[in-house]
Amino acid sequence: MAMIPTPDAASAFALDVHGLDALRLQARQNPQQAMKAAAQQFEALFLQTLLKSMRDAMPQNGPMDSDQTRMYTSMLDQQMAQTLATRGIGLADVMLRQLTRDQAAAVGAAAAPQATGASATPAGAGGAPASPPAGGGAAGANAANASQSFLLRMKQDAIQASSATGIPARFLLGHAALESGWGRHEIRAADGSPSFNLFGIKAGRNWKGATVDAMTTEYVHGTPRKVRQTFRAYGSYAEAFQDYAGLIKGSPRYAAVLKQSDSAGFARSLQRAGYATDPLYAAKLTRILNSPAMRETMTA
Repeated sequence: MAMIPTPDAASAFALDVHGLDALRLQARQNPQQAMKAAAQQFEALFLQTLLKSMRDAMPQNGPMDSDQTRMYTSMLDQQMAQTLATRGIGLADVMLRQLTRDQAAAVGAAAAPQATGASATPAGAGGAPASPPAGGGAAGANAANASQSFLLRMKQDAIQASSATGIPARFLLGHAALESGWGRHEIRAADGSPSFNLFGIKAGRNWKGATVDAMTTEYVHGTPRKVRQTFRAYGSYAEAFQDYAGLIKGSPRYAAVLKQSDSAGFARSLQRAGYATDPLYAAKLTRILNSPAMRETMTA
């Protein structure tokens, strides 16, 4: 049975079934303190696992060994782990810092009027893609109209690329929307001219066409970093869709992507194949693929 450290975990009984209820109540009243308690709980469970592993490594066939002694020894280890966790070995502190940083990032993203992003790449180092625009009132309506306008403008190019790969057109449209921020963050040259690169595809050593340099966001061990990268440039959006389709169809790493028929599966397959380094990439893409703007576009 899992231990539930509370603010007074050192004096609490490890098998107290009311500990979880206390932690839930605390989460509503004092989220920061509850987060600290949850991190301490994880550290206690980690210590308990270590103690159990050490017990298992010891001989179990002595004259004093029995099912009963093993049960009470396990209870002792749980209580001991809980007490040790209140003193801390550093694991809970590391988790608390990470949880606090993630919470602050989520609050900051929610407070932003519009999400912005840079292009990701299929070279295994993706950028920070834009989320679907959100908002209320006239601003929200305008953003929704702009999103659907982007999808409608690109729909025919996506249909043509779909016929060449078998990838549903809405998957291609959704990916273009994610990578380009619904067309608002398309990669551009220094003079402002468009690259027509809606998918953030980098210009590798085998690329013989035009290129453009731009800043993008790469995630290294979950931490975003701004870097300058060289991307492919096209003569039109149709060329961009065709090149993207050829990349997905021609590379063995994306073989699983071609087999997907549902939004979540397509998004997860792209992320697993290394299209982007953003840890939330699949979730963002799935949200776009299931958005009202996408449904209305595909039925138009």
